[in-house]
Amino acid sequence: MSAHKYKYIKWFSELHRTDTDIAGGKGANLGELVNAGIPVLPGFVVTVNAYFDFLDKTSLKQKIKTELKDLDYEDSKALQSASARIRKAFLASELPEDIKTDVTAAYRELCGNHDQQVAVRSSATAEDLPDASFAGQQETFLNTQGEKQVLENLLRCYASLFEARAIYYRNTEKYDHFKVGLASPIQIMGKFEVAGIMFTANPLTSDESQIDIEAAYGLAEPVVLGELTPDQYLIKKAPLKIIDKKIIRQEWQRAYSGRLKVSKDYQKRQKLPDAKILELAAIGLLINEHYGHPQDTEWGMQSGKLFLVQSRPITTLLKTKDALDNPEKIDDSAVVILTGSAASPGVGSGKVRILKNASEINKLKDGEVLVTKMTDPDYVPAMKRASAIVTDEGGRTSHAAIVSRELGVPCVVGTNEATKMLRTGEEITVDGASGKIYQGIYQIKESINLSRYDDPTNIKTATKVYVDLSVPELAAEVSQRYVDGVGLMRAEFIIAQVIGEHPKAMLSAGRGREFTDKLATGIETFAKAFNPRQIVYRATDFKTNEYRSLKGGAKYEQEEQNPLMGYRGVSRYIADSAVFELELKALDKVRNKMGYKNVHLMLPFVRTVKELQEVKKIVSAFGLHRSANFKLWIMVEVPSAVVMLDEMLDCGVDGVSVGTNDLTMLMLGCDRDNDKVANIYDERHPAVMWALEKIVKTCAKHGVTSSICGQAPSDYPEITRKLVEWGITSVSINVDVIEKTRQIVHDAELDLAHKRSRK
Repeated sequence: MSAHKYKYIKWFSELHRTDTDIAGGKGANLGELVNAGIPVLPGFVVTVNAYFDFLDKTSLKQKIKTELKDLDYEDSKALQSASARIRKAFLASELPEDIKTDVTAAYRELCGNHDQQVAVRSSATAEDLPDASFAGQQETFLNTQGEKQVLENLLRCYASLFEARAIYYRNTEKYDHFKVGLASPIQIMGKFEVAGIMFTANPLTSDESQIDIEAAYGLAEPVVLGELTPDQYLIKKAPLKIIDKKIIRQEWQRAYSGRLKVSKDYQKRQKLPDAKILELAAIGLLINEHYGHPQDTEWGMQSGKLFLVQSRPITTLLKTKDALDNPEKIDDSAVVILTGSAASPGVGSGKVRILKNASEINKLKDGEVLVTKMTDPDYVPAMKRASAIVTDEGGRTSHAAIVSRELGVPCVVGTNEATKMLRTGEEITVDGASGKIYQGIYQIKESINLSRYDDPTNIKTATKVYVDLSVPELAAEVSQRYVDGVGLMRAEFIIAQVIGEHPKAMLSAGRGREFTDKLATGIETFAKAFNPRQIVYRATDFKTNEYRSLKGGAKYEQEEQNPLMGYRGVSRYIADSAVFELELKALDKVRNKMGYKNVHLMLPFVRTVKELQEVKKIVSAFGLHRSANFKLWIMVEVPSAVVMLDEMLDCGVDGVSVGTNDLTMLMLGCDRDNDKVANIYDERHPAVMWALEKIVKTCAKHGVTSSICGQAPSDYPEITRKLVEWGITSVSINVDVIEKTRQIVHDAELDLAHKRSRK
């Protein structure tokens, strides 16, 4: 690029991170990435000098001073009005000829023979610095094509420096309005099939050993703005591996031509393949190492090639870490009415204030809970006044999440229906670390203190603590934790995400062995990581609607009015044993060919004694006989199984595990996912507690093991205390509450021992 002829232009290759005074934070960082060898789409920066010269050659300075004199920055209406008048004055002004000449010449040089679409971005000199994130305060204009439109959008970028949100932010951060300049990176638009955000540290936990990636179809703007909830991928840095994935259904995307519908075949798919996730994470490692500080980056993938669009420091890690180091705990009696993605830790309570858009932010009173579809920078004044923030849409790297962490305000995003389920004036409590929203205002109680144990293995328990797992990539890492094994290994993730096809479709295509081999490989990952600790493989319990979502599934699955109580579990194995036999072959391969005798079998959703007898015959036919080194468990999730448990145990099983989710719904006749009756759902209901006591005591009478799966043991310590008192032999819980649950179990056992010693 022939940069010597330009007064107001710098190409990316001419810039480094130290050039914020001429290129702003965004422009300087783009130059730094290019010179570090990171893939970046080509472009140039219209320097800050152009902006300051523009101000000097117009009457805009005096206009700005007049409008901001004696302005009450907390008066949203007055702030919005002043901002509108200043921006109108900017747009009515004319760019000086020498600026126009430089910009149009550079645009021609960038595009070559034909005008190309570019992004005209804003890059403030106080932006993207380690101590103050101005992210999103100024505008970006996409799909800009032609010299005239480039100049028009450059002027709009200048005007956006005086958006109400930017004025407010500068005032809050004590930046002089006239010392903050604005450069404008102009960059070739990427035709991205997938795009998103990458944090080179976990933005929620401040864990710098992890990388957090969010991905969506199309351009990244809807992810940045929180307009949709993206896929979330969590990657461990050393060794580089995926440790968690959350795949989100995406019904639309932002493209060059605007908002487009995503084909139904792609809506539920993982947006970025595993190989590309790791490739992007590797780029993130390079960026992190280069800067020496965790970075918040934007990326896109075009024709299979990854590009970085921008990079800036993460400014919220210390605040997030402080909140996590001093956790708050909701009262055990609290009722969860809504859940979403944990976005900013901490607990906040207050009356709900639903805002339809940013023009209503004046309605929010100090200490209220801001509830809205999504936030953008115009919401910032209100976000600062809120006790907590809840949104329908967005992920952990959306505007609402980032700003909430920076402000230290608890936040839950991606609830899908908060604005519909909640009402203005309703009192709620928001836990930003768990993603849960509770009915009413609850007092905060002190969290369980684990600090007295330097080594978690010092917490000894007679009751075994197992973990629930479904993602093979997590097995090796979780196996290093202090757990007694895997109490619930779900196959559904392997089938849905690794295999991806309906098993009957594969059988009809003569590919049954392929299904078995892939499933066996997935099971082996768990078996190898935990060997010789126990792995309880829970046979598939897809409901018909879940099976239909697999490739080819619609052909083999009828639609059901009530899948919860439909064609699932053991009933399916008996009626159509071919698919179940594929699972048994995989289990046999892992145990007898690969040699992992630590894998056992658990049968889900057993309704009748006759069903149990029939399915045991199928299992035995594959040489999987109960013995000292092969255990057969059943899930107790149906009220009939509770009532008939003595007879079921007489059929010959080694233990049971209680599926509290289904059991609670079926005992109480309610669907926890139906907002009309979800308030009835409660594992602590006397009817559910009666069932739990009967199950545990019946198992003890028959001399078989008993366990419970899910969050209940850690969410409700009173349940755990009762289970220990009744004689439960193990609990199986989620990864995030391993140490917490073992401590609860330990304390419950200690209390029980003290009670017995006093008798």
